Amino acid sequence: MEIKKILPENGPPINEVSKYIDKYKNEIIVIKCGGNVFIDRGILNNFITDISILNRLGISIVVVHGGGPRIKRELEKSNIQSKFIRGLRVTDEKIIDIVENVLINFNDDIVNSLTQKGSEAISIHSKKNNIIEVISEAEELGFVGIPNKIDNTFLKDVIKKKKIPIISPLGLGKNKKTYNINGDTAAGSVAKSLRSRRLLLMTNVEGVLDKQKNLIEEISSSEILEMIKNETITEGMIPKINTCLDAVNNGVTAVGIIDGRKKHSVLFEIFSDKGSGTLIRK
Repeated sequence: MEIKKILPENGPPINEVSKYIDKYKNEIIVIKCGGNVFIDRGILNNFITDISILNRLGISIVVVHGGGPRIKRELEKSNIQSKFIRGLRVTDEKIIDIVENVLINFNDDIVNSLTQKGSEAISIHSKKNNIIEVISEAEELGFVGIPNKIDNTFLKDVIKKKKIPIISPLGLGKNKKTYNINGDTAAGSVAKSLRSRRLLLMTNVEGVLDKQKNLIEEISSSEILEMIKNETITEGMIPKINTCLDAVNNGVTAVGIIDGRKKHSVLFEIFSDKGSGTLIRK
């Protein structure tokens, strides 16, 4: 395999890449790409390129995508006002139909884009190959679910065939009803279920920052808890961090929070000594 031909010119150094290909050879990496990152088509295309490169280098990856901004746009088009409780969108019958359509369209978009790059990807969502069984998060939230069971057998089968599973944060609950799942929660559940070597959360921030707003390259769970306590980590970052802590305490070796806006941030995180965001270990 000619690594040099596969890697982009402005990617990580080749001597480091070979070392990490060996390291991740029999491992699984779960990558969550947040909807906020992909409002810009250029950034989405960069991500598709990186995923395709990983696939061609023989790395087993599972992608879980979000879709918040796209959902918001569609709901606004239909003049539907969203109501949030604890940061989660209250989802009634009408909203879940819109959410499901938006996420499935986005899923198809990612799968088709990867196909054009020569990588075979498989759609996984509530209408096709569903692998997530959910229970209701809370009555007041409507069709918002928490993953209860993940069908690993199907996932591992797809990975074994060198294909890329693309998972929408949707699952089926009682009576086969569709439920929306928080994207980070869905990714964390899949990573725990597969006991993946890495879970990468791609966001629109650099990573975890200290009080002086400098990037922290590596941190342990106890240090993170301290940062939540002294309010260095606040608001929207807290649920994300809780997903990370839950993952590293349940079989995932380490979680990276990386900036999806940076070119080839996924490749730098996986294939370079320095990484590209914050790595959280147990």
